[in-house]
Parts: sequence; structure tokens; C-alpha cells
Amino acid sequence: MATKTNPGRFFEDYAIGQELVHAVPRTVSGGERALYHALYPARHAIYSSDEFARACGLSQSPLEDLAAFHLVFGKSVPDVSLNAVANLGYAEAHFLGQVHVGDTLRATSRVIGLKQNSSGKTGIVWVHTRGFNQRDAVVIDFKRWVMVKKADPDAPAPEPVIPELARVVPADELAIPEGLDFSSYDFALAGEPYRWGDYEIGERIDHVDGSTVEETEHMLATRLWQNTSKVHFDVLARTEWQRLIYGGHVISMARALSFNGLANAQMIVAINAGTHANPCVAGDTIRAWSEVLDKAETPAPGVGAIRLRLVATKGDSRDCHLRDEAGKYHKDILLDMDYWALMPM
Repeated sequence: MATKTNPGRFFEDYAIGQELVHAVPRTVSGGERALYHALYPARHAIYSSDEFARACGLSQSPLEDLAAFHLVFGKSVPDVSLNAVANLGYAEAHFLGQVHVGDTLRATSRVIGLKQNSSGKTGIVWVHTRGFNQRDAVVIDFKRWVMVKKADPDAPAPEPVIPELARVVPADELAIPEGLDFSSYDFALAGEPYRWGDYEIGERIDHVDGSTVEETEHMLATRLWQNTSKVHFDVLARTEWQRLIYGGHVISMARALSFNGLANAQMIVAINAGTHANPCVAGDTIRAWSEVLDKAETPAPGVGAIRLRLVATKGDSRDCHLRDEAGKYHKDILLDMDYWALMPM
């Protein structure tokens, strides 16, 4: 019998410098925006209202930054993480251009790092992924690393190559949307009175609310982004016999929960680092807190940049301690993400 199906790449199928062109281009519709807001309690005003966005100097309300990220990420999954054990982290993510309804996105990745794990059954693959619109402009650019199974445990290990990744995207390299102007920003419509100057470096904010993850919602979200990784859908793909919640689902839920206390941290312009510290499964309740890490002025009128650490926890934990004495993440920590957002000054 002829076989035309694709089993996906395993660790031994990757090579440094390998270029991957991802199928399938995706044209964004209003459905993505509406479903994103149905899946998450997302309320940031620029992404909710064309009129609010126009009052801030934009042509219209763009697609949520993280929705665009998930869409590009999903393109890469069949070539990078179809046979993944887990997606581990992100770095050097630049949000370079807004995505609007009607835009068509495609993606490519280049392999920049490889390291076999000591078990010999899996390895870590680092890739540099870029998302392009229909004008061939890069709208999203990020690096991530993923643990991938080996098809043959006896296959020889490659020479380890671990890429050097920047700890933070410098503030002067942030891509500020053209025309963005917060000088006439409407704080009442945005939902909170707090501006850039009201936040102190080192301040921590408990976002109070929680959301319990259901099996159906995470599978719907993951299918929306055409993410085909087996661990999200097939219980037989995991020894724990539970589907793993897509890490992006945790990111978006935590970001949406952060509205309560950071309603004016409107637009994500960079992700400096992100770690999925522990797995999330259906039935877990996600909560979030943030820490202000840095602040910077920007050349845009009335626009400041704020660097935030967003931490997602599960259960009723509000413990702000991330790691134990050995430096390992506590079991209740789901996500540790460092990002830059734009906020009115």
C-alpha cells in the first residue's frame, strides 16, 4: 500500500541551518477576532473598538497581538512540533506590524540549535520563525525551543549547538505602530485610570480573577490556530493519558486576566522571554500576577513602554515565589513570561 501521509519530523530529521517553509497561508477574518474574545476574557480597548483605535492614531482595530502570534505559531507546528513532548520557551519575539482582517499570513522557520537529551529518546530543537503578510512584510519574528521525540533512539546524536539568545529586546528596538498617539487617550473608555507614571519598577499586581480551563475550549482554540501537535488532541500521545493544554492558551488567558490592574498596557510589542514551567491540563484554574521590570519612553506622542513579567499559576496559589531553593519552578507555576507593552504616559 502506497503511503502518502506525513508522520512529521523527529529529532534526527533536523539539521542546523535547515529552512522550513510552512503550509498553509491563512487569511484573517473577523471570525478570528470574535472567537478570540469568546475564548478569553480579553478587554483591551484598542483590540475591541475601531473607534478607540482610531482615536489612538491607528487606521482600525488590529487583530490581538497574541492572536496573530498563535496564528503564525500554528503554521510552524506541523514542521517543528508535531512530535513534540512539550514546547519549552520563547525569546526575542518582535511584533513588527499590525495584522488586520483581510491580511494573509504565512510563515517560515530556520533551525538554529540542536541538543540531544541525556535519555537519548528526545532532543531540543531551537528555531527562528518569521510570519509574513501578503506584502511579504515580516509582522512577527520570534525564536522558540521545543522538546521533540526521536523516532530511532539509536540514531547518532548531532553535535550540540545551543544558540545565544538575548535576555531582553532593547527598548530602542521596539517597533512602535506608525501613527500611534496616546496624547488624547480616553482612560474612562479604556477601563482604568492608571497610566505609565503610576507604575513603579518592582511593583507587583495580583490580577485577582481566575479561569478554569475546559477540555473543549482549549481544543477549539488550538484548532483555530491550526496547531496539529498530537499532545493537544490525542490522549495516547502522552503517558499521563491527559491532553496537554497548548501553552499559547495559557499565555492568552493570563494576558486577558491581567486586564484587571493593567487595562492600559494596550499593545504587546516584544516578548523577551517565556517559559512554560509546568504542564496545564483541563480542570486547572489559571490565575495571574505581574511584576513591573522596567519602563522606557518612546518617540510616539504620549506613549510609554512598560516591561512586565506575567506569571500564570494554577489552583488557588497567589504565591509570588517562582522557584525553590534548588532553582526549580514551583509546581504551581504554569508560565513565566517577560514582555514589553505600550501604555499611555
